[in-house]
Amino acid sequence: MRCERCNQSINESEAREHLGQTLCEDCYLDALSPVRTCDPWAVHSAKTFEKHSGRKGQLTPIQSEILAILEQSGGIEAAALQARLGSELTESDLQRELAALRHMEKARAQKHGQSIIWRPW
Repeated sequence: MRCERCNQSINESEAREHLGQTLCEDCYLDALSPVRTCDPWAVHSAKTFEKHSGRKGQLTPIQSEILAILEQSGGIEAAALQARLGSELTESDLQRELAALRHMEKARAQKHGQSIIWRPW
């Protein structure tokens, strides 16, 4: 059996049905919880947490690495960023990390011609 979204082989017991598709668990979770970079409540929550926790800019190691690349390059497309990270980070994982950085107002996206460039805030 194969996932209809990522085409990976899955056991029948791990298969999930969503909108008529057979999905692996990762694709199923992505389908149920899509990435939302523009989410005012997430921005409010991130800023409130930062204000009340007393910790400024607590980032994961991958988020720190992403910010370093954004600052070094001045702006980069997501695909090029993923290639520069050189890790096992999937496209959906990268989008989740970029969304979290956007909610913390550490990174922002900007339309440049037909492409979208990620830049430091």
